[in-house]
Amino acid sequence: MGSELWFALLVTALGTFLMRALPLLWMRRHLIRKQASNTLDAMPSWLTVLGPLMIAAMFGVSLVPSSINTATCLSTAVGTLATYLVWWRTRSLGWPVFFGVAVYGGVLLLANAAGI
Repeated sequence: MGSELWFALLVTALGTFLMRALPLLWMRRHLIRKQASNTLDAMPSWLTVLGPLMIAAMFGVSLVPSSINTATCLSTAVGTLATYLVWWRTRSLGWPVFFGVAVYGGVLLLANAAGI
């Protein structure tokens, strides 16, 4: 790979890290400040609405296949079903995403190998 591609990957990785780390650091500082003043509403009320909406938006965008054909539509449907079933069992966020992505990739590889 050329140095331009490595630089682009580095900038992308740094940007992705900062998009996640800066809100975390801001919220931690905010909660410590509110906790020190002994207020009851340490968690902002907008976060209880905006957080689930952002997760739902990312989930909705990730359901759209990159190219519309039988293999991608089948793998998207089976991956979504696997995500839902694992969520139903665990009621967590990490394991359903892991299994959904794994099943999506597995079905896509099998469908392409089968010539679908």
